[in-house]
Amino acid sequence: MINFFGFDDVTGDAEQEETRRPGPLWRHALWAVGVCVCAVAGGWAASSFRLGPAEYGIPSAAEGSPWALLAVCATVGLVAAALLRGTAARIPVYGPGRVCATLVFLGTRLALGFRPATPALAAGAAAVIAAALAWCVVAAVTHRRGARAA
Repeated sequence: MINFFGFDDVTGDAEQEETRRPGPLWRHALWAVGVCVCAVAGGWAASSFRLGPAEYGIPSAAEGSPWALLAVCATVGLVAAALLRGTAARIPVYGPGRVCATLVFLGTRLALGFRPATPALAAGAAAVIAAALAWCVVAAVTHRRGARAA
């Protein structure tokens, strides 16, 4: 059987390997900015249209200027990316890029689609950072358990 999506073959994918990602600070910063920009751009593009009738799913982008929301999403994304990449530089973390991109993409899509009030936007930002922190804590606990067993 031909595997078109490559879900079973992860032999050459360095992102899925649980290895440390050491390197100079500029490389970590460039990675964080790159992941954040791609995720925010994807969320912005996804929020500009709707699939299906208006009665179903997330509405298309609401009226108003999206620039303040994009700035908030980019800032939260940079914090989440820095947290994940900083942890990955010290201990092995499984897929920090995918986790960060997914969190930031979904947050941007929802923020631009619904244009929430400030408390709801702050709660969403806190949820993204808490999810990234939880991913780092799971990696730290797993790493600690692996170090004790070895």
